[in-house]
Amino acid sequence: MLKSSVATLAFAFVMVMAAAVLVVLAITRDANRLEAERQRDRIEAAIESQVRLRELRFQSLAAAGDLQSAFTGSDPLAALQDSLARLGSRFLEFDGAYVVSETGLVFAGIEGDGASGQTGYDGLKHFSPSLPGGPGGSPLHRLPDMRGGPGKTSWSLTHDGFDTLSVMMIDVPARQGSLAQLLGPLKIVGYRRVTSTMMTELAQRYRVSDIRIVRDMPADPLARRAIPAPDGAARAWLSWTPDRPGDAMLRQFIWALAGVGLLFGGIFAFVVQRLRGAAHQIAIRESQIQRLAGQDELSLLPNRRTFDLRLDQELAHLGRSGKGLAVMLIDLDRFKAVNDTYGHTAGDELIRQVAQRLTRLVRSGDTVARIGGDEFGIIQTHGNFPAGCAALGERILEALTEPFVIMGVATTIGCSIGIALAPEDATDRETLLRLADTALYQSKNGGRNRYSFFEAQMNRTLALKRMVEEDLRRAIENDELLLHYQPQVSIDGATIVGVEALVRWNHPEHGMVPPAEFIGIAEERGLIVPLSEWVLRQACQEAKRWDGIRLAVNVSPIQFRHKDFVANVIRVLDETGFEPARLELELTEGVVVDDADAAEAAMMDLRAHGVGLALDDFGTGYSSLIYLRRFAFDKIKIDLSFLEYMETTGESAILVHSIAHLGRALGLRVCAEGVETAEQHRFLQAIGCHELQGFLFSKGVTADEIDALLAQEKPFATTLAAA
Repeated sequence: MLKSSVATLAFAFVMVMAAAVLVVLAITRDANRLEAERQRDRIEAAIESQVRLRELRFQSLAAAGDLQSAFTGSDPLAALQDSLARLGSRFLEFDGAYVVSETGLVFAGIEGDGASGQTGYDGLKHFSPSLPGGPGGSPLHRLPDMRGGPGKTSWSLTHDGFDTLSVMMIDVPARQGSLAQLLGPLKIVGYRRVTSTMMTELAQRYRVSDIRIVRDMPADPLARRAIPAPDGAARAWLSWTPDRPGDAMLRQFIWALAGVGLLFGGIFAFVVQRLRGAAHQIAIRESQIQRLAGQDELSLLPNRRTFDLRLDQELAHLGRSGKGLAVMLIDLDRFKAVNDTYGHTAGDELIRQVAQRLTRLVRSGDTVARIGGDEFGIIQTHGNFPAGCAALGERILEALTEPFVIMGVATTIGCSIGIALAPEDATDRETLLRLADTALYQSKNGGRNRYSFFEAQMNRTLALKRMVEEDLRRAIENDELLLHYQPQVSIDGATIVGVEALVRWNHPEHGMVPPAEFIGIAEERGLIVPLSEWVLRQACQEAKRWDGIRLAVNVSPIQFRHKDFVANVIRVLDETGFEPARLELELTEGVVVDDADAAEAAMMDLRAHGVGLALDDFGTGYSSLIYLRRFAFDKIKIDLSFLEYMETTGESAILVHSIAHLGRALGLRVCAEGVETAEQHRFLQAIGCHELQGFLFSKGVTADEIDALLAQEKPFATTLAAA
C-alpha cells in the first residue's frame, strides 16, 4: 500500500506539472503570436502611412494652385514637366515620375535616374505591367484649369532581380479644357527604389527589429510579407524579427518550475518517511479489521458472515468425511420485554451473558455465532445425529431458562430452537438455513421454549402459506371471495334479528379453504387489512336488502389498530349507503390490550357515527370486567367453549349464568354462540339471554338462503320441534 500511495503522489505531481507546462506553453505561444500580429500590423501601417503622406502632399499641392500655375507658359506640357520635376523630387520623394494618360506616356516629369522618356517608362512597366501603355502624346498649347480636387491613389511594391521598387499612381485633377479634351484624365506615376537605409529608418520609427528584404521565404508566417515579381510570383520577401514576450515569460517559469520541483522533492521525501512510519500501523490495523470483520462486536462471537463461511466449509467436507452436521437457530423468548423494560444497556448485557452460556455448552470444533438481534446459530459437527442434537437442545433450554442477573435484577427468559440436519435435509447452506428457520418457526408456534427438528410436513405447511399469501392477494384483488351469513335469532328462536358475515374462499385448485387456514396467514403477511375491508364492503352491499336486520362483522386487532380504520369504516358506509345503526362490529379483547387509550378514542368515534360494538369471545380473557366498565360496548357474546362443556361440567353453567346476569345488569344485550342442542336453548332462555347463534338454528349460508329464511314466517319451527 505504501508503494501504491507513493506512486499515486508521484503520478499526481507529474500530471499537475505537465498540465502547468502545457498551460504556460499555450500562454507563451499566444503571447508571441499576438505580438507578431501587432508588429505586422505596424509594418502595414507604416507602408500605408508613406502612401498616405505622399497622397496628402499631392492634395496640398493641387489645392494650393501650384500645379495650375505650371500651365500658364507658352508650352504647357514643358511647364508641367518642369513643375513636376521640381515638386515631385522635393515633396513626393520620387526617384522618377511620369505623366500618363489612359493611352500611354505623356512625358517624363523628373530628369535622370531612369526617368528618360518612353524607354524609362517601359522599364517601369516591366515592374508594374498594369500601368497604362502606348507612345507619348503630342505637346498641347493650352492647359486645362486644374483647380479641382485630388484624384485616386494606387500603390504597389515589386521586386525583380536585385531591385525593389515602390510604385505609386496618382490621379491628376483637371477641369474641362483643351488638355482634358485631347488627352483625357491624366495620372502621375512615380517610383522609388527601396534601400536598406529606408528599411532601417522604418524599423527605428515603428520599433520593429531588423526589417529587411530577403530572397528565401521566412518560416514564420507572422514575420513575412511577399514582394511579388512582375510575373506575379513571390521571389522576394519583406521580413523582420518579431518580439517574443512569451519566451521571456517561459524563461521565468522554468525557474519557478525548478523551485516548485525542489519544494515537492522535499515534501515527497517527508511524506515517504511518514508513510513508512504509518505502514506498520496500517498493517496492524488491517489484521484487526480482518478479525473484527468476522466477529460480532457485542457478544465477541463470530458474526453472520463468519458463520456462513464456516458452514460452507463444513458442508464441503461432508462428502470426504462421511459424517453429518446439524445447524441450530436459536431465538430468545421475551428479549424484547427485557429491552423495553430495562433499556438497551440491559439488553446488551443479556446478549453477552447468553453468548457466554452457549459457548460453554458446545464442544471444541463446533461453532457458536450471533446471527443478528436476539438470534444465535450453532454448527454442530461432533456427536450422534439426531440424538446428539436433541441432547444439546435440552442443555441449551435448561441453561437459558436459568435466571440472568441483569443490572442487579434476576430476569428469566427462554428460547426457541429450530434444527436442520445435513445431508438428510439439505446439503447447501441456503436451503439448510431456510429449513432450520422453518423448524424455529414451528417451535415458536408450538408454545416456545422448545426445540423442533425440521420435518417434511413443515415444508408443506410453508408452501401452503406461500400459496395462501400469493393466491389470497390475487383473490382479494379479483373479487374471488364470497360471504356466508349465520343468523342470530331471538331468544325464542322464532325471529332472525341479525346475521354475522363469515368469509369463505373457494380456491380454484384446492377447493374450499377453511378460514382457520388463511385468516392467520393473512394477519402474518399483511393481508388482513385489505381482506377485512373487502368483507365489510361486500357485507354492507349485500345486507342492504334485509330491512331491520343487524349486520355483524368481525374486526381483527391488526385491522382495528390501523390508523385509518375508523375513516375506512365510515367511507365504506357512505359508498354503500348502508345504515350505520344496523352495523355491529365484533371486537375481541386483543383489540384493546396494547393501547387502551387509542382503542377507546376509536370506539367513541364509531359510536358517534351510530355504529354498534360487540365484545366477542367474552369470558376467555383475564380482564373482561375492566373492559366492560371502561369501554362503550352494546353487546357481549358468550364464547362457545362455555356451552361445549356446559352439560357435563357444572362450573361452566354457573359461569354462563353469571355472564348473562352481568350483561343484563350493565344494560348490554347478551348473545350466546355455539348453540347446538335444545337443552342449551332452554337453559339460555331461562337465564335471560337476548340472542342465540349456532347450528341448532343454521350454519353459515349464502345471501340467497338468508333471503329464503327471512321469507318464511317461522323459519326454525321445524328444527326446534325436532330437537
